[in-house]
Amino acid sequence: MRLEGISAAVTGGASGLGLATARELVAAGATVTIIDLPTSKGAEVAEELGDAARFAAADITDVDQFAAALDTADEAGPLRAVVHCAGRGARIRVVEKDGEPGALEPFEDVIQLNLIGSYNALRLGAARMAKHDTVDDERGAIVMTASVAAFEGQIGQIAYTASKAGIVGMTLCAARDLASKAIRVNTIAPGIMDTPLLGLLREDVRKALEDSVPNPKRLGDPAEFGALARHLIENRYLNGETVRLDGAIRMAPADGAPLRRPGAGHHPPTRLVGGAPHAVPPWEPGAPERLSRRRCRRR
Repeated sequence: MRLEGISAAVTGGASGLGLATARELVAAGATVTIIDLPTSKGAEVAEELGDAARFAAADITDVDQFAAALDTADEAGPLRAVVHCAGRGARIRVVEKDGEPGALEPFEDVIQLNLIGSYNALRLGAARMAKHDTVDDERGAIVMTASVAAFEGQIGQIAYTASKAGIVGMTLCAARDLASKAIRVNTIAPGIMDTPLLGLLREDVRKALEDSVPNPKRLGDPAEFGALARHLIENRYLNGETVRLDGAIRMAPADGAPLRRPGAGHHPPTRLVGGAPHAVPPWEPGAPERLSRRRCRRR
């Protein structure tokens, strides 16, 4: 699919992976609607990106708000691409260390945002694409965001892993389901990405994370995520695939404590996150010092 002149929507587009994707699509000639929380920097980002970008404030777990934001994108021109980057994690064990069963509410919260939110992006985005005429025998492409945790969930990641594995599971099914509509569906499963959240880590902790990646020994660049999202949209023969973007990392079962970013939208009641690293919830809400000590000892 040619990106030049099309309308695209990016959820979580105000920061992190979503922002990198929005920049990539604008550079390719698309008109991009950034969908993020009203409290995000979405309006500033849209202004920075110029006339080809607009901001639509929405909580993606609110169907009416999300639908209205996608309508905004569709008004800019026939909606042809959706890149869904919103998500978060929560630290839950099946049975906690004190013997109590893992909490149900935060599990449901993560499933609601990550998995049901992705299904909303699929169904609401595809319904709009399906109304438009085909161009070069296709109507559109949707890119979802999973995580390497979908394959190697760590201790304490039961909710996050379940939600991201669900996204991986939906990918091929959705691609087959939407084949008759000439709409493609792919998913990116990122490893440890260098988003603003990880910028809060001490240098020694950051170095330990970089050393855990086989090759190249560094964190992933959000621009690399954006470039892959662009390719998944442009390459007409890529469909029904989940692509790992992780430097060949394979996560150990180690119990990592999550990381808190002050004011970040990674845990209730905040709902939409563009700046999350999307690797594994040890880098999501929690306690950075415990994470730092544990990681430094292990590496």
